[in-house]
Amino acid sequence: MSEDFYQKFDSRSNNSGGFKSRVIVPFISGVLGASLVVGTCFGVPTIRNKLIAYENNGQKTSTVETKKSEGITEVSLSNYSDTAIYSANKALPSIVGISIAYDISFWGRTGEAEATGSGVIISSDGYILTNNHVVSSSDSSYFYEVSEAKSITVSLYNSDKTYEATIVGTDEQTDLAIIKIDATDLTPAELGNSSDMKVGEFVLAVGNPLGLDTSVTSGIVSALERDVTAENGVVYHVMQTDCAINSGNSGGALVNSKGQVVGINTLKLSGSGIEGVGFAIPINDTIDVYNQLIKYGKVLRPYIGISGSDLSDKIAERYNLPVGIYVESIADDSNAKDSGLQKGDVITAINGNEVKTMEELNEIKNKLSIGDTITLKVYRGGEYLDIKIKLAEMP
Repeated sequence: MSEDFYQKFDSRSNNSGGFKSRVIVPFISGVLGASLVVGTCFGVPTIRNKLIAYENNGQKTSTVETKKSEGITEVSLSNYSDTAIYSANKALPSIVGISIAYDISFWGRTGEAEATGSGVIISSDGYILTNNHVVSSSDSSYFYEVSEAKSITVSLYNSDKTYEATIVGTDEQTDLAIIKIDATDLTPAELGNSSDMKVGEFVLAVGNPLGLDTSVTSGIVSALERDVTAENGVVYHVMQTDCAINSGNSGGALVNSKGQVVGINTLKLSGSGIEGVGFAIPINDTIDVYNQLIKYGKVLRPYIGISGSDLSDKIAERYNLPVGIYVESIADDSNAKDSGLQKGDVITAINGNEVKTMEELNEIKNKLSIGDTITLKVYRGGEYLDIKIKLAEMP
């Protein structure tokens, strides 16, 4: 993997990535550095015309004190700390530290290494949501090999006791995973509505950066609905925040002013001239995923069974083809094989919706269900055809 992976905005850790992106960054967090650090983000509260202060026995609204002088309004932030204190203390009991042990062989030498991450308790009986890259370590190349996790250890807030965890399910495409510990009466996190988040909203990042258990940082929501593209082509839809992010925060919580988890901290951008650019997976986007991981151990996705490349305007004009998706291959065990679709076809629409890229095609397809029938509009030999394909389960 080139060093560009750690410098480009559209890069991030994934299982198909190289040694630095999948081991040095997410696993040996805090020990070895990199420009793109997969393993932190943050969450915080809401500041508008009023600051919200909270007490342990309830919620109250405090009026902001203001003073006007020569046309300038001075706002007292005396309740800012109360907001952060309430939010942090509500969230902390639901955040865990995760330690992963694995073997690594490097240029003929073999040894054991350890990495750290964070997780969010989602049920009182021990189910914990975290990032896939936190618990999935296996990787290899011509000069190194990294084993699967030998052990996963979970530490709870304000407790010296640790628990051995098992992996329930993982999903590389969303970078989410579920692990479980044998414990009861845990404090599950209260989930907020990430769709209600606004740019400028105050948030906290709660996690285990650099092995420093239960650390809290603060910031704001910098942007919503960012698309970050991994080198395998998967596009992640994330919130951007300026909270201080460090390795080991991966899988931890982005928390709003009510102490509700609104995101899972996943990655940050780091390097010369870069400050405060971190990303979190919106919590709403995780709910169906973690429910499927608990039920099936994986995410069930509809499958067409093709690989294709995007035809740009320039290339399409050169070869006298429409702009669309050029079908490069069709899987032998797919329903597409028997549908009449052929290599060399150009897909221009799905179910009447125009598509120009594989990303657009997959975005529509992934909203459908296994067993649904789609209609692809394809260009072949100077004419357009409609081809129907029944979506199967992704192998």
